[in-house]
Amino acid sequence: MTTRPTVTLIEGDGIGPEITAATLRALEAAGATIAWERADAGAGAVAKHGDPLPQATLDSIKRNKLALKGPLGTPIGGGYRSVNVTLRQTFDLYANVRPAQTIPGVPCRYTNVDLVIVRENTEDLYAGVEHYVDPRRTAAESIAIITKFGSERVIKYAFEYARSHGRKKITLVHKANILKMTNGLFLDTGREVAKQYPDIAFDDMIVDATAMKLVTRPEQFDMIVTMNLFGDILSDLTAGLIGGLGVAPAANIGDGGCAMFEAVHGTAPDIAGKGIANPIAAILSAAMLLRYSLNMEKDADRIEQGVLRVLEQGHRTADIAAKGTRATGTREMGDLIVRELERQY
Repeated sequence: MTTRPTVTLIEGDGIGPEITAATLRALEAAGATIAWERADAGAGAVAKHGDPLPQATLDSIKRNKLALKGPLGTPIGGGYRSVNVTLRQTFDLYANVRPAQTIPGVPCRYTNVDLVIVRENTEDLYAGVEHYVDPRRTAAESIAIITKFGSERVIKYAFEYARSHGRKKITLVHKANILKMTNGLFLDTGREVAKQYPDIAFDDMIVDATAMKLVTRPEQFDMIVTMNLFGDILSDLTAGLIGGLGVAPAANIGDGGCAMFEAVHGTAPDIAGKGIANPIAAILSAAMLLRYSLNMEKDADRIEQGVLRVLEQGHRTADIAAKGTRATGTREMGDLIVRELERQY
């Protein structure tokens, strides 16, 4: 008998439990056999544990090395750091992988987007090194930390990803014309690493030019590798090119098999409990978990095809429905995807 892999499951805050429930049903219908170890994190964990990131949750992820999580809220006040950032730094999940591909049936302005952003996930301005510079708190300073080590490993990850996924070109995005030391180090490191991968085309682009070109001619990009802040912004931009964060999956990858998969949209407290949230990003993130960490490629393919078929049939949640048309609810969307998966399996 094959032992089922154990994965830490964090439902999250706001709409998290609703989209997670739909995701688990889809995974089961696809035939993915996973043992889930439930854990708490985020704003909702404070009332229960007095901590948005309890030690038991950290222990669970450390033990299992894999996590699937819903959106997490960080409580305002109390000195709490971002739970998402803390998770990435605690487990050194240095590569954030954000694919953006046009999905047939999802309304958007473009029909030919097919790119992947790899974002350095632990350094830059998100390293958390900031302080007020005077007692009256009238000025503050934040320090961007860029290291050769951090730059090299995420850029190498991008090149290895390109090789294993049939990608032909990597564009390194930076602002080295102004930030000559920090961004210059990232750019110089990228040029050095690129020499080791002569089979992959390489160029670099300033971040503001990249933003413009992404919205004028996104088909020119195959893969982008960049630093933490720019990657955060550009990956949300590319999600907008394909219909929004409701259909955009993501993975956070570290060494030694440690990885966390998530829908990167927010907790959406204004619609929590109303049954109208889009579960597709969470479901597609779970497919990434199956493919990249559990070697369940066939199950991942079933899920992705099931989602595509439901969208091709015209079903839309409120965030991607055309104005004046009927929107599909969270549970109904999950039911439709499950039905498609059961037909395949």
